[in-house]
Amino acid sequence: IADAEENLGESEVREAHLAKSLYYIRIGDKEKALEQLKLTETKTVAVGQKMDLVFYTLQIGFFYMDFDLISKSIDKAKNLFEEGGDWERKNRLKVYEGLYCMATRNFKKATDLFLGSISTFTTYELFPYETFIFYTVLTSIISLDRVSLKQKVVDAPEILTVIRKIPNLSEFLNSLYDCQYKSFFLAFAGLTEQIKLDRYLHTHFRFYMREVRTVVYSQFLESYKSVTIEAMAKAFGVTVEFIDLELSRFIAAGKLHCKIDKVAGVLETNRPDAKNALYQATIKQGDFLLNRIQKLSRVIDL
Repeated sequence: IADAEENLGESEVREAHLAKSLYYIRIGDKEKALEQLKLTETKTVAVGQKMDLVFYTLQIGFFYMDFDLISKSIDKAKNLFEEGGDWERKNRLKVYEGLYCMATRNFKKATDLFLGSISTFTTYELFPYETFIFYTVLTSIISLDRVSLKQKVVDAPEILTVIRKIPNLSEFLNSLYDCQYKSFFLAFAGLTEQIKLDRYLHTHFRFYMREVRTVVYSQFLESYKSVTIEAMAKAFGVTVEFIDLELSRFIAAGKLHCKIDKVAGVLETNRPDAKNALYQATIKQGDFLLNRIQKLSRVIDL
């Protein structure tokens, strides 16, 4: 650095500072790496190079799972893009933001971001493409409706090329869409260890397990006005007692719209009427608006 400052130009000085930053990142010295990256930024003019420094900061954030640092860096990157930025870096940022959303349990937004960058993935410094597809499929299953899942995931050529390389994932996705519930549960059991050991998903393991089961039970019950508990247990390849205990928990939590007739051994669905709910919401909002107008009229009269 000293030699560059004395004998060389500004770009060589920046390169020397960047090399020092990368060294601190490589040895895992978080504080010095962040400090050196800030110093390198003061020597940087081009927006693209500034973006690269933000990506290095994001890598440090993900390594240490420092969500505050990640959130601030993503906001900073978005502000830089307003000054100008190329598509390749914009697509890279989508993956970083998607990973942040997934790690903070915002699976819906993570799905949108992952699907938006599936055909332009270049973020190999975070994880390989197979891992990216693994995350995309897992988040899509609990975030997308059946039609969207078919269009964007089940039939997506980018996913089809690699999904079979990931154990149990193809069976997990396709058996859900094809309503092969026994196969789905077997594939799900095979994936649990992989989810549990994943550094970004392990903290959400229990939540994700519940959400997936909500999706699959809802899909099964969608076809019936009423169905015997025994028939459902048989479809899933589990015991009647297990299904009874499972559904009672989900019903009590408001996740499933049905009731259990224990005497008759029957499940009766009571799906909420969307039109009726909309009508009730309109009346409620209308009353609220009328009250506000009355209050306003009193003030105007004065």
